[in-house]
Amino acid sequence: MTSPADVPHLTPNQINALVVLMAEARRLTNVELRELAGFTLTGKDNKKLVDLGLVDTDKSRRTFAHELTDEGWRVARQLHTAAPPKQGGSTTRSLFVVLSNLHRSLDRLRVSHGDFFKQTDATASPASEPRHETPAPAPAPAAAADVEALVRTAYRELAPAPGAWVGLADVRDQLAHTDRPTLDAALRAMVGREDVRIIPVANTKSLTPRDRAAAVRIGNEDNHALAIGPA
Repeated sequence: MTSPADVPHLTPNQINALVVLMAEARRLTNVELRELAGFTLTGKDNKKLVDLGLVDTDKSRRTFAHELTDEGWRVARQLHTAAPPKQGGSTTRSLFVVLSNLHRSLDRLRVSHGDFFKQTDATASPASEPRHETPAPAPAPAAAADVEALVRTAYRELAPAPGAWVGLADVRDQLAHTDRPTLDAALRAMVGREDVRIIPVANTKSLTPRDRAAAVRIGNEDNHALAIGPA
């Protein structure tokens, strides 16, 4: 796993690649990288990011295609609070100023990086759109509201105090009668509430198989803990 000390040792081009892949939240070919940001991810830069487990590169096509791994997303989030590399010029330093301010705003809004950058149906490229003949129906608003009420009740029973963190595994146990897709939809909807925070656990080594199985996918992140009330 990449440590915080590794971040400043990434080259500006490697950092740019992580940031662009995070911002697009999808697989990008080198052609798309050049069109979007004016560079490609090849050679030593590509090899280092792949060796660190930050980027998955598909070399089966003529132009390589790249996508952030889960570890890549973690390090990309880490960039928001890291010092810029010493070899970086004014452009790289300016990028880190933007990332730092973005981090502060997302923390205030209680929105995860994955959820903030995720591709919507309107912005996703045709190649990344799911090929379903009939879209799966969304839960009815009344049903979603009912499940949210159940989540809040379960949280009050589990949390030692308002705003305390509770594992989603415990919440799911409390709501074992609720089917998973409906519960996941309610949890994703609750992320937008002012008093709700749903976050990934930073120390992934501390997660048990039960914690991992209970995670809710929001954007490109698995989230494991819920807090409702004052932060």
